[in-house]
Amino acid sequence: MANKKLSEDEKSVLEQFMIPFFHLEKRFPLFPGKLNKEAESLLLGISRDELIKNRANLTENSKQAALELLKEDEIIDLLEDIPLDGEETIVALGDSITEDAQGWFEILRQVLEIGVEDANFTFVNSGVAYNTTADALRRVDRDVLMHEPDWVFVALGTFDVQRLSIAQDRTLLPLSETWENLNTIQEVVGNRCENPILWVTPTPVIEELLVENPIYEYSISERDLVEVRELIAGKTGGIVDPRGLRMGENEAEAWNYIGDGLHHSLSGHMNTVREVLRTMAEVGAKNSHEHGPDQHQH
Repeated sequence: MANKKLSEDEKSVLEQFMIPFFHLEKRFPLFPGKLNKEAESLLLGISRDELIKNRANLTENSKQAALELLKEDEIIDLLEDIPLDGEETIVALGDSITEDAQGWFEILRQVLEIGVEDANFTFVNSGVAYNTTADALRRVDRDVLMHEPDWVFVALGTFDVQRLSIAQDRTLLPLSETWENLNTIQEVVGNRCENPILWVTPTPVIEELLVENPIYEYSISERDLVEVRELIAGKTGGIVDPRGLRMGENEAEAWNYIGDGLHHSLSGHMNTVREVLRTMAEVGAKNSHEHGPDQHQH
């Protein structure tokens, strides 16, 4: 059956807000047909070839962003300071900002694969769009622990503080539950991972753009995000950008976001990668100091 021709508006929404954040195998991990690109393309209303082309474009965007970062002297210096031997398994547990097919974790993958000598890393993107800390906690065993990771990023909290359009007087999860969920993730992952957890703080959103977008039935406010950042800043491990300033020192800059004011543009994701590499280097230096010079160095 031929797909009906999409309008330009539908095509724009699909390419900008859906394809980067929808991977069938993540939403339905137990389905035997989860890797069937034909089935996935039918769900999205496009052809298999269009889906493959879109995904290839997103991968190429992340590669070009990585190559731009690798032109920066600081990035090259940081890569020298991070204790990597090129064989590590690196996992990111997050929401749609992590799942993004041209997002920070995909750019980081390219930076490390290109920038580290003899790289043979295993990268596992365990971001699932719109996950709260409760959603992510449910899948920690399957999506993190089973991979026996050497490094784990936890990038959660944004969607805990949704205020639904029909119930603006409360966040979707109370702060106490976010705190308990993060503590449990820290406990179960920390016991199985040699390196400290790297916590990626949620960034501000541009609230007026988010509220205006007809796709979303919720708002997210900075006052709620600040409380989540404060929880994360108190965790043990590496804290990536504890104050959430990487999208703009004084206020979130629009060019670091796509049109919804929530998800990040390539420049925004590149800002996250810079902060991630700085934190990895800091954690590596601290580990080396505590445990002596027997750490792997590339």
